[in-house]
Amino acid sequence: MPSPLPSTSNYIGRFAPTPSGYLHFGSLIAALASYLDARAVGGRWLLRMEDLDPPREMPGAQDAIVQALEAYGFEWDGSMQRQSKRHAVYEEMIERLLREGLAYPCLCSRKQLEAYPGPYPGFCRDAGQPLENAAIRLRVPNLEYRFTDRVQGKFGQHLGREVGDFVIRRRDGLFAYQLAVVLDDAWQGVTDVVRGADLLDSTPRQLYLQELLGLPQPRYLHVPLIIQPDGHKLGKSYRSPPLQPEQATPLLLRALRALGQPTAPELNDALPGEVLAWAVPRWDADLIPRTLTLAEAQLV
Repeated sequence: MPSPLPSTSNYIGRFAPTPSGYLHFGSLIAALASYLDARAVGGRWLLRMEDLDPPREMPGAQDAIVQALEAYGFEWDGSMQRQSKRHAVYEEMIERLLREGLAYPCLCSRKQLEAYPGPYPGFCRDAGQPLENAAIRLRVPNLEYRFTDRVQGKFGQHLGREVGDFVIRRRDGLFAYQLAVVLDDAWQGVTDVVRGADLLDSTPRQLYLQELLGLPQPRYLHVPLIIQPDGHKLGKSYRSPPLQPEQATPLLLRALRALGQPTAPELNDALPGEVLAWAVPRWDADLIPRTLTLAEAQLV
C-alpha cells in the first residue's frame, strides 16, 4: 500500500518484481533488504512492476504480488509503476541508438547461434540488415566495466570478451530488461539498487548503458541467493512455494536472520508491520552474508 511516511533523505530505492510468478521466500529477502535499506536512512521506497514479457506473465500474478507485499506490512511511496506503460519511452531510445549507430538490427536466430555458446559473434554487426523482423543489438566496447557492490565486493566484466553485443529489443518486438531497467531507474531517480545476486552480472551492461546515455549511476547491493544442494537457486520455478499471508511474521523474522540482522523473542507475536518498524532502526547492511545455502536459510 502507498506509504504515508515522509522522506528525510535523498535516498530512493525500489522493489521491482517480475510477474512471471508469485513472490516466494527469495523474493521476500530482496524486498526486505531494499525496504530496510531505504527506510533506515529516511529514504523513499518505490514499487515497480517489471511486466515486459506478457507471454511469460502468470495470470493474476500482479495482483497477488501487491497483496502479498501488503500482507507482509510493506508500504511504498507513491503509486506502483508498470513498465508496460513505458513502451513509447523505450521505443524512442531504440530509435535514437539506431540513428546514432550505437545499435543495429540483427536477424540471427537462436538456432543459428547454438553453435556459438559464448558472446554474440557479431554476424550482423556491420551487415546492414533491414529493421523488419529484426532484433536490435547494442554495440559494446572492448572494455571492462567494474564496480564495488556493497555486499559482493569488487566485480568486473569485460563486455567485448564476456558479453558481446546484447539485445535491447527482441525480434518479437518486446523490449529487453537491460534497457528498460536503466531508463526506469533514471526516470524514477533511484539512487540505490538492492536486488538478488542473480543480477550481479547484468550490472556491467547497465553501467555501460548509463554511461552511454549520460544517466546517473546508482549504488548497488546484491543480496545472496538461496542456493540448493544441487546448485539451483530458490526461485519461482524451482521448489519455492508462494508467500502465504498467515506466515508473514515468522517468514519476515526468518528473512531478517538470513540477512544477518538481529531479531527478538517478543517479535514472534508481533504484526508484520511491527516487525518491519522494529527492524528499520537496527538495519546494518554490513551484516549481510555474501552467500546463503538452503540449509543455512532453513536454520535461521
